[in-house]
Amino acid sequence: MSSTSLTLDELQQLIDRMYSRKDQARGVDGTFMWLMEEVGELAAALRSGTPEELAAEFADVLAWLATIANVAGVNLGEAVAKKYGAGCPGCGEMVCSCGDAEKP
Repeated sequence: MSSTSLTLDELQQLIDRMYSRKDQARGVDGTFMWLMEEVGELAAALRSGTPEELAAEFADVLAWLATIANVAGVNLGEAVAKKYGAGCPGCGEMVCSCGDAEKP
């Protein structure tokens, strides 16, 4: 595992190794609440945080997303590849051509 970057699979495995006991006990609902708290902290950092604070909050949100995926039994790498690997889920193109008002 590289010290400078992780794949989604590596992230999920790392989070599972560090926190699986606590995460399973907390369950999906409790874990989701922690994820939402971190999203709020990311929102604050986007408005007025330093680059270091912003990076840390992005990392926290991604870690809690990996946590909830682990508890729910979802492999993030596989899920992302299935939904986005062949292009935009809305238009099917690799460079999205959906209208700006559309949610792909």
